Formats: sequence, C-alpha cells, structure tokens
Amino acid sequence: MYLEFRHLRTIKAIHQAGGLARAADMLNMTQSALSHQVKGLEDQAGVELFVRRSKPLRLSAAGVRMLRAAERILPELDALAEEFRALRSGKTGRLHIAIECHACFDWLFPVLTQFRHAWPEVDVDIRAGLSFEAMPALLREDVDLVISSDPAPLAGVTYNALFDYHPTFVCAAGNALAGKDRIEAEDFRDQVLITYPVGRDKLDIFTELLTPARVEPAGQRMVELTAVILMLVAADRGVSVLPDWVLREVRTNADYVTRPLGDGTITKRLYAATREDDATKPFMAHFLKLGRSEPVKMQR
Repeated sequence: MYLEFRHLRTIKAIHQAGGLARAADMLNMTQSALSHQVKGLEDQAGVELFVRRSKPLRLSAAGVRMLRAAERILPELDALAEEFRALRSGKTGRLHIAIECHACFDWLFPVLTQFRHAWPEVDVDIRAGLSFEAMPALLREDVDLVISSDPAPLAGVTYNALFDYHPTFVCAAGNALAGKDRIEAEDFRDQVLITYPVGRDKLDIFTELLTPARVEPAGQRMVELTAVILMLVAADRGVSVLPDWVLREVRTNADYVTRPLGDGTITKRLYAATREDDATKPFMAHFLKLGRSEPVKMQR
C-alpha cells in the first residue's frame, strides 16, 4: 500500500469533523475530491476505513489503526517542519565551539551568557577535547566555530577577526623583575616560566619573544588552570605571560606586578574560524558581534 502524509491528514480531519463536507472545508478541498481520495485509499488498503451507514461518519477498525498512526506521525512531521522554518529564518541552529586558547574561557563564558538569552533555541556546546585538532573538526562539521590566534589559510574556512590583545608579563611583587619597566627576552633566562600545557607554537611568549631571540627560560612549568597559574605566580614559584584581559583583576592587587613585553607593542589578534557558509547566519553573526565587543570591556 502506498501511503502519503496527505492520507493521514485526511483520516484525521474526517474523524475530527464527523463527516466529509466539514472535513473537506478543513482541508480546503471539494467534497467530491475528498470522496475520491478516500475511495482510492480504501482500494489500496483493500478494506473499508469508515462505517458509512453511521452518522456522524465513524471509523472502521482499520480506520482507527490508521488514525493512531496519523496521531503518532503527524506531530513529528509538523515539529520537523517547524524546525526547518526556524532554520530558514535563522532562529535556531547549532553552535559547537572548539578553543585553541586556554585563557579564552575568561571572556567566552560572559559572551555565551548574553548569547543564550538572545538565541535560546540554538544548541551551544564547548568541545574542549578537540582543542588540538580543532580545524580538522571544523572541516568535518564536528564543530561550528574555532577560536584561534593562529589563522592558517584553509579552503572553505573564514577567519572572522574578533579583537586584539597584548601578551603581558606578570610576576610576584617580590620577584627580581618587579622593578623593571619592561621585560625583555633575556630576563627569562633566570626564571621558571609557567604556561598552559600546549605546544610552544601556541604560546605567545615563545612565538613573539623567546624563540625569535633564541632564549630559553630557566625552567617551564605547565599548568591547566589560569587561577592556579596566578596562585603560583603570587607565591613567586615562577613568572608568566598571559593575555591582558586575564590580568584585569590582578593589576591593582599588591601581590602582583604586570609589565609590558619588550617595547610594549607586541599585539596578537584573536579570530573565530567558521565555515564560509555559516558566517552570515543570523545567530552566528550575533555571536561574532558579541565576541568583538564584550572582551574589549575586560581589557580596560
């Protein structure tokens, strides 16, 4: 038997209306066309779907079974259609994020809080486990956005500039470098450098200062959490270089001293990488707008 969705809607409408005339009005068709459709459906099924001698028109046992199928299937179909309408209008979608920047959590969560209120129907997730294979995951459509400071040209990928930041030196107030106005590469030779547990090619202090100067710190200690890095720095267990937005709360703390690197002009830019077709989606465009404006407030 060849069954179409319109057949299910027909059975449901006739049951609700109690007769062909009212059902035809509900379905915006003539009573003759509706009768022809019902006869064709009964011919395919090989059984009668209605007890025609009853008033109002009553479903047969076979008709009841088809009605139960209609009541189960049609709501799912209507829900799917609504999802597609929402997708076309940009009201819903998926925003799964991979991060190549440990410190980005500091500004990302406030941004996502605002985003969630504006786009409650968008499925948001942070896929931290993909941080080191983020771009392949973006191309596979496992994630929808990658936050990175190292844009590498890839076909089908757009890098949307978010904001600039300054990698900034931080040490304990009692550290030997606290009295300097600015910090040079050579100053790290006698210091334990506390960093996030990522490769040197992902750490600004190495890419922007130490590696070009061919300078090695006295030691390197890798720590996962920003709060723990700052705790160790305050205890003078080492020094660190962090984005300026991370250090907003310690600038006025007597336990810490923050200083610019080199001549203070070292600047990095953070990007949100998306697939080319996704960048113009309304909810994606709004996230990018928030990502450009909100973190800047944390740098002040």
